This record gives sequence, structure tokens and C-alpha cells, in this order.
Amino acid sequence: MARRVVTLEEKIEKAQINVAETKVKYDKAVDELEKLLTKRKERDNKQLLEAFSKSEKTLAEVIEFLQGNRPSED
Repeated sequence: MARRVVTLEEKIEKAQINVAETKVKYDKAVDELEKLLTKRKERDNKQLLEAFSKSEKTLAEVIEFLQGNRPSED
């Protein structure tokens, strides 16, 4: 049995198809990741807002804390 010789052009065409299929999978994966990151951020924002609402701290105190600023003790 003689084996068929695969030409360079056929290899290039196969590689192009492979790249196109891989790009579609990559794009879908990136979309899914972005959706999940958005969901996580929304969840975190909601949790932070709930914690702030339940606390007795003022907005200024919370912002100061988050920015790492400490009131001077003069």
C-alpha cells in the first residue's frame, strides 16, 4: 500500500482550520470568564453594601479605612 504524501499546502490548510476552531473555543471561554467575573464583582459589591448598611461606621470612615488612611492621633 502506498501512502499518500501530504503537501505543504494541505498542512497549511489543516493548520488554519485548527487555528480557527481553537479561536472560536478561546472566544467562548473568554466570554464565559467575563460573565463569571462580572457575577463575582456584583456579589462582592452586594456583600460590601450589606456589611456597610449593618455597620455603625460612616461613609467617610469606611473610605478612610479602605484607602489605608489612619486618623492622626494629635
